[in-house]
Amino acid sequence: MLSELSQFDPKTGVAEDLGDNIRRIVAPNPSPMTYRGTNTYILGTGALAVIDPGPDDDAHLTAILRAVGPDQWISHILVTHAHVDHAPLAAALSWQSGAPIFAYGGATDGRSTVMQSLSDRGLAGGGEGIDMSFQPDIMLPDQAEIVGDGWQLTALHTPGHIGNHLCFKYQNKLFTGDLVMGWASSLVSPPDGDLTDFMRSCTELQKTQWQEFHPGHGAPVAAPNARLAWLIAHRKSREAEILQKLQNGPRTASDLAAQIYTQTLPALLPAATRNVLAHLIDLTQRHRVHPLGELSQDAAFELAAD
Repeated sequence: MLSELSQFDPKTGVAEDLGDNIRRIVAPNPSPMTYRGTNTYILGTGALAVIDPGPDDDAHLTAILRAVGPDQWISHILVTHAHVDHAPLAAALSWQSGAPIFAYGGATDGRSTVMQSLSDRGLAGGGEGIDMSFQPDIMLPDQAEIVGDGWQLTALHTPGHIGNHLCFKYQNKLFTGDLVMGWASSLVSPPDGDLTDFMRSCTELQKTQWQEFHPGHGAPVAAPNARLAWLIAHRKSREAEILQKLQNGPRTASDLAAQIYTQTLPALLPAATRNVLAHLIDLTQRHRVHPLGELSQDAAFELAAD
């Protein structure tokens, strides 16, 4: 990670050519959750697609519009998911360009049944925050084709980081949003994130031999299938740690996070706790653990009887 930190340090607001008619503009919103900032991608040579306009930021809107040449125009605005670091600028960009907004659906579309139940009982999201007002002009189901001027994308519904998450296939490359990144593993924060869905989405992506991933934050992932294998193995390793700790008796998600994430900065422990909660919900669904009382973020969990 330290090597990645030193190597990926782009200038914000500048359209960088990545080849294959792809350009990237990094938004000025760096943080522990967004790394250097949100990657906005511009695809095409004439009529352009903008993928993940990013946060509601006037300087970033200006940078995107400045990247449109005199013989170019924005024809499509595509949003991988409705987190506040990816979606809010879509509305202003659509108003400026006249281009429609494409996405899987609104802020809470695609949620699994268990996550909707937790939300209905008051569990609120953690992490980046959701643009609750987000609603696309055109909803894209899984495998939907989006055809532009000299380019074609396929929308892949890849819930896990959030229920309405899409990746966009372009040739043998993939715009992965926040599902797969090279600098960190994806946050899975219930009720927006669902680890069962996350593992299924990563496993499904493994069925294709990819050339390169373009993530929502950080540098391109040059060995995509290896990264997918690592993410799946990392989650299975974390699951094993949780099960091992529960051998000593019932624990809450916050207890487990404090015991497992011993090298994590205090400011990031709430996110770590959310990741642990995601594992505990997944393990509950698979009958490996069960909560003492109602399933909730504050519940203590114990190993299920064999």
